[in-house]
Amino acid sequence: MAQSKFLHNDLIFPTTMWFFSRLIIVVAMFLIAPLIPIPENAQPPAFGWDVFYAWDSIWYHRIVVVGYEFINDGKQYSVAFFPLLPLLTKAIMYFGLPFKVAAVLLNNFAFLGALIVLYSWVKECYGVSAARWSTVVLGWCPYSLYGSVIYTEGLFLLFSTAALRAFDKKQHISAAIWGILSTATRITGVMLIPAFLFVAWKQHRGVKAYLASFAVGSSTLLYSLYCLIKFNDPLAFVHVQKGWRDSTGFAAQGWWNMLMQIFSSPLLLGLIVLSGFLLWRFRQQLINIKLRGVFYFLWLLLWLGIGEPLWSAAGNPFDKIPLVKIAIVFGGLGLLWYSRAKIPLVTVVYAFFSYALILNTGLTASVERYAYGIVSLSFALGLLLKDYRAWGFAIAGFFAVLLASLAVLFAQNQWVA
Repeated sequence: MAQSKFLHNDLIFPTTMWFFSRLIIVVAMFLIAPLIPIPENAQPPAFGWDVFYAWDSIWYHRIVVVGYEFINDGKQYSVAFFPLLPLLTKAIMYFGLPFKVAAVLLNNFAFLGALIVLYSWVKECYGVSAARWSTVVLGWCPYSLYGSVIYTEGLFLLFSTAALRAFDKKQHISAAIWGILSTATRITGVMLIPAFLFVAWKQHRGVKAYLASFAVGSSTLLYSLYCLIKFNDPLAFVHVQKGWRDSTGFAAQGWWNMLMQIFSSPLLLGLIVLSGFLLWRFRQQLINIKLRGVFYFLWLLLWLGIGEPLWSAAGNPFDKIPLVKIAIVFGGLGLLWYSRAKIPLVTVVYAFFSYALILNTGLTASVERYAYGIVSLSFALGLLLKDYRAWGFAIAGFFAVLLASLAVLFAQNQWVA
């Protein structure tokens, strides 16, 4: 009896997934990365806490050390990064921890919290099996790397998931609080506002639901007020985006170029078409465990062959063959449409609003990472894999390989998303 209660504890499974997925990252960064040949554009892997510190991490560090900076001259400034991660990190630093240690611990434990909240929510709605698969997807997706390095993924997933869960359960005060924390973490949190308003209207909710929806934007308004006082520009965090992009809107040319990378290789295109046909043609035979195992193994070998694996020292394979990016972004959209009547309405609406924002930034860079930050995708895929467990195990294994690969690339200071 005691063992049964232990296994069904809502903390055990998500904590286990968090621990082992984070262990893969640590092993890849500290043990595998030093053994991998380093491309010309990479740096030797760092050791200690420095291994978690690169790219956006530097901006958050600068905010903590010198505060926000901005001049409207088209260059990059720290005002583009929202304040909650630096504020919480600085609070932890008062206990004597250096920035890198404090920020890494904060993001990792926030990511653990996100897994626990998601597990609890999905379990309440669809049972233990769906909850476990949703947690596996969120915890093992290769871009969960950003739930361990010094980025905002852990915090944002925790706050946005908690906000969506609270609103779905009509806990409007809690939804407002968690939503405020989401919008204080990153700009994409503002998509909670139209999502909440739409659901409040669609489900004929009362005044509290509308007040909670508008309250979510209060942290963004406060940040805007801060920018007005400090820089005389209430939209400094918007205007600074010119330092990262020349235009806004859907980056049609960038996505077209990615498709051309795939279609320009007759071998790659032929393998994709052939594997898709064989998968459909022999779908009934794949019930056989041995045959399915062979198919999974060949699938993995195919990826390692066409993806120019990182140990070939040829550079970042995710830039050369953008299959993962396209699959996550546009495959995620298809999954949402397929699942629109199965998962809670607020998750569906929030996801489509979030996609509208991230696909109209004028860039293709980092879009897959932002898509990963839409918890609705993990919710929907987990619900799907509940009925296709064999595919779930294969996808989880494939995710583990990609997660280790991204961890090595990040340790070499290569851009991965």
